[in-house]
Amino acid sequence: MWKKEEDFGEAGHLPVSMTAYTDAMNEFTKSATAFIEQIPLFTKARDSYEQAMRASAELRSVLDAGDDSLRTLMAQLEQAVNTRVEKPASDRKRPEPARIETTKPEARAYAAKEFP
Repeated sequence: MWKKEEDFGEAGHLPVSMTAYTDAMNEFTKSATAFIEQIPLFTKARDSYEQAMRASAELRSVLDAGDDSLRTLMAQLEQAVNTRVEKPASDRKRPEPARIETTKPEARAYAAKEFP
């Protein structure tokens, strides 16, 4: 029923389990205090994260609207090109052959004298 003296360690010293408890409590207190001091940083980080997510959603919305505009414009361009390409050959005017006019050598010499 009575504990032996050796269970309490040497005279005047705390038992080993009490020392471990005291060390653990001191470490916990030190770590918890340091953690509590950093809570404002966590709050700031969370607020910045939320702001970045809102900006990302807004940017995504703007980019999606721009993509839709580009798709619409491209569809209109393709439709315009297809309409011109699909015209039957008989509806299109044939290009006229190029006419090459030759000038007489003396006419060129005369023109050169008249226009310095």
